[in-house]
Amino acid sequence: MKKIIVTGGAGYIGSHTVVELIEAGYTPIIVDNLCNTSIQNIKGIEKIIDKKIKWHNTDCTNKSAMDKVFATEGKIEGAIHFAAYKAVEESVQNPQKYYDNNLGSLKVLLQCMSDNSIKNIIFSSSCTVYGMPDVLPVDESALFKKAESPYGETKQICEGMLKDDTCNSVALRYFNPIGSHSSALIGDCSADKPSNLVPIITEVAIGKRKKITVFGDDYNTPDGTCIRDYIHVVDLAKSHVKAMNFLIKNSGKHAFNVGTGIGVSVLEAIKVFEESNNITINYTIGPRRDGDIEQIYANGSLVKSKLGWEAKETLEQAMISAWNWEKSKK
Repeated sequence: MKKIIVTGGAGYIGSHTVVELIEAGYTPIIVDNLCNTSIQNIKGIEKIIDKKIKWHNTDCTNKSAMDKVFATEGKIEGAIHFAAYKAVEESVQNPQKYYDNNLGSLKVLLQCMSDNSIKNIIFSSSCTVYGMPDVLPVDESALFKKAESPYGETKQICEGMLKDDTCNSVALRYFNPIGSHSSALIGDCSADKPSNLVPIITEVAIGKRKKITVFGDDYNTPDGTCIRDYIHVVDLAKSHVKAMNFLIKNSGKHAFNVGTGIGVSVLEAIKVFEESNNITINYTIGPRRDGDIEQIYANGSLVKSKLGWEAKETLEQAMISAWNWEKSKK
């Protein structure tokens, strides 16, 4: 069975991808220092797969520590790199934290891969690389514009690092991952306060917060609120398996959008959550937030034609699973 290094594999998207890799016959090796997640996801993975998972409690920016991981594991087929900070708002407030970690971890991983003659890497990128796109739905040919946040800028720079490296790479440009595994055993265990819409909605629903603030209702959209492409995290996880299968057979540099292609406004998302879970969410309208893009959603034709991947789960299913995950944390 082919071994795959999964940096940040105990995180939100990483943990779901580990489960899908195992189901596809790969042997994932998690590398995660739990700086922004929890051992709960490691235990959850093990419950889902009914066996122990190999895990190294290692900082991906530490070259000597990473060298030990690769020396221990022997022959590795490829790597999937999730290890990065991900909060847009925090990146605006503390950009250096994002430059140091997000760029530093990829630099170390690429060095380790080169040292060990490992050629294949899947990179966890983001639709934020496009900035505010001129054409919607946005496709992979869109030029990178000025990033709206340091987080987005780190993704742009990292994609540039991959292009300059000798490795074979797939950059998966995620849109907005939401929801959780149907078991409610793994999910978003981020140590920082949630800044993404759906985790905040679930915290309001369960009583951790009194209300959600909708940042701006004066955008040039049908209801004045920002529009995003919300994708179920299980669908997103499966795209990584498809990408690794593809990359093992196809050398070169590749980038794919991973989204549903459906634009949903903030107010629409709140309404779908309410209707799916029979809960009323208290919200107010506030001022716009720095770093937010007005609207973005994917053209997914390339990922469908090249990887044979498309989203299967509905927005309603994602909202139900997100609520089940929140309830499981009590």
